[in-house]
Amino acid sequence: MYKELKDKIRKSEKIEIDFRGILFYTLNVIQNKFHIFFYNRIIHLICYCKGVKLGNNVVFNGKPIIHRYPNSSILFGNNCKFNSAKNSISIGLNQPCAFVTLEEKAKIVLGNNTGGSGLRIQARSTITIGNNVLLGSGCTILDNDSHHSDPQKREQNIIPSRPITIEDNVFIGLQCIILKGVTIGKNTTIGAHSVVFNDIPENCIAWGNPCKVVMKKNMS
Repeated sequence: MYKELKDKIRKSEKIEIDFRGILFYTLNVIQNKFHIFFYNRIIHLICYCKGVKLGNNVVFNGKPIIHRYPNSSILFGNNCKFNSAKNSISIGLNQPCAFVTLEEKAKIVLGNNTGGSGLRIQARSTITIGNNVLLGSGCTILDNDSHHSDPQKREQNIIPSRPITIEDNVFIGLQCIILKGVTIGKNTTIGAHSVVFNDIPENCIAWGNPCKVVMKKNMS
């Protein structure tokens, strides 16, 4: 009796294939692979011409903005990946990645296995990002104020800047802003849309504006 009922259920079931879903998902995958295949080689050549140092297997999906000031340095570690193409992530991107140095001796250093989408990284002094760091879509990292709050100092083009350090294994959520002088300790998670202008210790979860520690992680 049970076998007969099971056979009737199987026969009544209709197997539907989502051809449109399969088609457009496949097209999206092909488009991303094309961006990586086509742009990656061009961007590597541009980086070489601009004096930007790349580790092994650095992948650019789409065309980033890369400006290196004379006598400054931009260094990418091994196995980094950065998305700048609009369809490179499921929620989409409204801006490409940007890596910009603005003064002599300024540094942007990105460790191994680090990556992100639609990032803005701008250095007048030093921005150091460790290994295995994931930066959420649209994050902005600035080690300077771009413009001084005092009008007289703005006229003199005095721009405050202090180094930023993001240690290993950090995850920074969607559209966070990391401001000058900040150190984020290893293994820490920063929640989406946070504004970080004070140091955040290691092994914790923090979020908000201003960003504050909400709990410690148990790393044992």
